[in-house]
Amino acid sequence: MNMKNQLSDEELIRQFLQTRVGPCFETLYKRYAHKVYARCFSITKDTEKAQDYTHDIFIRLFARIDRFQERSTFATWLYSITYNYCMDQLRANKRLPMAPLDDYSEYQFAITDENELVEFSLQQLAEVMVEMPTQEASLLRLKYQEGLNIRQIATKLNLNDSAVKMRLKRSRDRAKRLYNVAVC
Repeated sequence: MNMKNQLSDEELIRQFLQTRVGPCFETLYKRYAHKVYARCFSITKDTEKAQDYTHDIFIRLFARIDRFQERSTFATWLYSITYNYCMDQLRANKRLPMAPLDDYSEYQFAITDENELVEFSLQQLAEVMVEMPTQEASLLRLKYQEGLNIRQIATKLNLNDSAVKMRLKRSRDRAKRLYNVAVC
């Protein structure tokens, strides 16, 4: 039996964070991929979406594994990420309906100038985040980088939901103003 299979999830994570050795993460993937897929499928009722979401979740997990703080079991943390990711995707799909691309030949790939414009915009946004008050920038990061929902942010900051919503709105408004000043 492989030694990695005998380690607990938490031990594998600690070892991965220290060494960045792929087999540690691979072992976690093997333990949980089918469970994450099953959870995604139970939410989406769509095999393709469930597969895509499972893949996306593990990519995000790989990039953010250092955020696991052992406040709960790894399985609980992963299932929470899975549920939140699926719900966010379903909400986004309702807001932004997508039409299937039947004939790819009719569509062109983005030109380099557009990519450069996106890169410039992201750089400007990063500068704006540095200029913002720390609490506002942190709130935006919780929402948009960490993907926390209003309830999770409220719990984390010991606030009520309406206070979080209002602070997010003010923070977004400030970010937009600063961004518009930076771009002009």
